[in-house]
Amino acid sequence: MAREPEGGRGRDRDREERDSEFVDRLVHINRVAKVVKGGRRFGFAALVVVGDQKGRVGFGHGKAREVPEAIRKATEAAKRSLIRVPLREGRTLHHDVNGRHGAGRVVLRAAPPGTGIIAGGPMRAVFETLGVHDVVAKSQGSSNPYNMIRATFDALIHEDSPRSVAARRSLKVSALQARRQGADAEAVDA
Repeated sequence: MAREPEGGRGRDRDREERDSEFVDRLVHINRVAKVVKGGRRFGFAALVVVGDQKGRVGFGHGKAREVPEAIRKATEAAKRSLIRVPLREGRTLHHDVNGRHGAGRVVLRAAPPGTGIIAGGPMRAVFETLGVHDVVAKSQGSSNPYNMIRATFDALIHEDSPRSVAARRSLKVSALQARRQGADAEAVDA
């Protein structure tokens, strides 16, 4: 029975399979200049969002002298910073949530099926890689893509599932859901 060596091709194949499950979206490229004695040296900064479209998403920033190298660095940084976000029925958020970073503020709202992703550029990239199909989002304040992405991630970190809320309150999920449906019925009657 032949075995592959420990440091051989087997490990590379596993890494490729793991990388192939992720979808990456380039959000922004910025050309930056460093002034030196002989003139300017140009480089590039890239902002990339990576996700598995099943509730995990991350973002990364990379800088290099060439665009492809900057994108590669940003993608690797994004894969190191993945977070898990609970989704309702795998298509939308559980509840409305606000997020902020610097002067950037975002409002994320859960939406009924068929709504689609109603969001601006950088936020749209986050939702598409996260696997959300129905959401309404509004960016307020800064339109800087870095601040918008970080504000969106701040909001997503504060997203809770009914299961985690029930565990925190020492309740059963069904009791928590019954309270919610009771409140919804009262709102319709009013």
